[in-house]
Amino acid sequence: MQARAFVSGLGCAGPHGIGTAAFESGLRHGRTATRTLTLFDATDLPCRVAAQVPDFDPEAYGARRDRGRVARVVPLALLAAEEALRSAGFDPATMPPALRRDLYVVVGSGAGPVEYAERQYRDFFARGPRAVGPYSVPCATPGSLASEISIRFGLGGMSTVVTSGCTSSTDALGLALELVRGGRAERVLCGGADACITPAILAGYCTLGVVSTAWNEQPERAARPMSADRDGFVLGEGAWFVVLESAAALRRRERAAWAELAGYGVTCEAYHRVAMREDGVESARAMTLALADAGVEAAEVDYVNVHGTGTALNDRVETRAVKHALGVHAERIPLSATKSLIGHPQGASGAAGVAATLLGMRGGWVPPTANLEHADAECDLDYVAASAARLHRVRVALCNGLGFGSRNAALVLRAVDGHDAD
Repeated sequence: MQARAFVSGLGCAGPHGIGTAAFESGLRHGRTATRTLTLFDATDLPCRVAAQVPDFDPEAYGARRDRGRVARVVPLALLAAEEALRSAGFDPATMPPALRRDLYVVVGSGAGPVEYAERQYRDFFARGPRAVGPYSVPCATPGSLASEISIRFGLGGMSTVVTSGCTSSTDALGLALELVRGGRAERVLCGGADACITPAILAGYCTLGVVSTAWNEQPERAARPMSADRDGFVLGEGAWFVVLESAAALRRRERAAWAELAGYGVTCEAYHRVAMREDGVESARAMTLALADAGVEAAEVDYVNVHGTGTALNDRVETRAVKHALGVHAERIPLSATKSLIGHPQGASGAAGVAATLLGMRGGWVPPTANLEHADAECDLDYVAASAARLHRVRVALCNGLGFGSRNAALVLRAVDGHDAD
């Protein structure tokens, strides 16, 4: 019998602020964290709204020697990872050598340190080769993100980055689940981090026509998944991490679990770089595979955290996919689009949705879908159109993800009672 995997700690650093408490408060009270973009001058761009982490100085967290050498995403990932470790009962300063040696790190990121790379290219083309720093290559590669975490906390287990677009952190959590199930790792520090609100990235999305441009004067209303008057997503950033442990590891520590990560499913439509098929069949199959992996029937699902970007194609196709996967049961349960509150943090969005779901499961509520004033007729499920969280008991949750390149991924979370991790 394969091992089961449980969440023992959670850490967050997102557009509502640094720390899980800030994220939970924003979710419970339905506070949108989309605001006027201030990270750079976006005057010449059609979109001037973003969901950036407020009052965050990336150089204030980390060694002085690293200032200017690492991307903005690195301190965000370190802050969330450290909180996850502490939440799980591990003090990063006093962890024994044996624990450090065996602790795996798996990070999902769509863009990794692209912000740092963009800075380096800008300096190179503006001032020539002498302007390029000595860390322009090692600190600009996607794989460096996991290494930064391992180096900071002295962790000697596997250290890897999964980068598969917007499903990156969903896939990272799926890989962590398989590592624990297969007995390769007793503990995995895993999640997602992205911070790619940059001039070139935003310009590219504007050209692609997928970001919101109609709400620059009302930035708090710009992220509108499932709404008839939506006009694209809001680019976001942040990091969300969990500590995933085997049941045996938790029992030895006599530690209670937040929930069980019970299932993972993934498919590829093999259809298009950006678009998805209208039928939603492959997205539905990813959800169905995740449910089967968890040994859960569709009728047992109490809640779905959807990908919900706020683009017309994504929203209507995902709605169809949920109906395909859950049948008529889809009409009986609440669903939420977390991106309405935090924007679209790219490859970190799956981990953000899992974090939101974990907090709701623990507190007996589900987060609202903000700005859902007039639902699209083709998005006709219960997307919790409210200004605050709704009280609702969740025993089994489905967290869905979609991504460029025809990718689909889904995770199943199952509640546990107290120390019941058997």
